[in-house]
Amino acid sequence: MKVTVDEDKCCGAGNCVLLAPEVFDQREDDGIVILLDAEPGEDQHAQVREAAAVCPAGAIEAGERA
Repeated sequence: MKVTVDEDKCCGAGNCVLLAPEVFDQREDDGIVILLDAEPGEDQHAQVREAAAVCPAGAIEAGERA
């Protein structure tokens, strides 16, 4: 899995961090997403897909590795 985030779209809701804290974090000053792991292990795939699905800004994309 390859994960990308669009910081310009991120609204700082934090759902991604709650669902997959090993993959996502937030900047302290404005809450914008920080991608901690662009290629998470299989054990994180379900959480990352859910985080992408519930992101209110559509800032997360999770797809197969190229």
